Amino acid sequence: MFRIVLAMALFAFPLAAQATEAGWALLRNGGQVVLMRHANAPGNGDPANFDIEKCGTQRNLSDRGRQQARRIGALFQARAAPIERVLTSRYCRARDTAVLAFGADETEIFAALDIAPDEAALAAQKAEILERIANFTGSGNLVMVTHLEIIDALIGGRAREGEAIILSRGGDNLHAAARITFN
Repeated sequence: MFRIVLAMALFAFPLAAQATEAGWALLRNGGQVVLMRHANAPGNGDPANFDIEKCGTQRNLSDRGRQQARRIGALFQARAAPIERVLTSRYCRARDTAVLAFGADETEIFAALDIAPDEAALAAQKAEILERIANFTGSGNLVMVTHLEIIDALIGGRAREGEAIILSRGGDNLHAAARITFN
């Protein structure tokens, strides 16, 4: 049994490294769209007194999350083609991730990346995001900092906090071409 677990662990680690290297290779070529879940923000959901305009009423980045966001930015700068545009949710944890990683001047609010209040809103937001993705033709990379619910709605899959998903945009559906995880 131990040998099976060890073999599985040894097999999994190289694949994770390959996936990350494949992601960086795509980003170096430019023209990519990246969905990124905000950096580490402990807890689930937001408090009952939530107000989108007041960070003090929201679940926010931890110290680890702020460090993670800065590391994301440094790695993007060192290993990827230029970032053409950064779009972010209005939620403070997403906005702070974008600003710490890429700078305030590069960051633009895109409310469609917010957590949707219901299924009808989610469908409308998804359509708006898909339109923005379909119309992106830049030579740099487009980064969209958002939340688990939005990522799941777009690609039907999960993302860890601070994970970047490079999208494959061929055909009618989006899917992950590669992933980069920032611990």
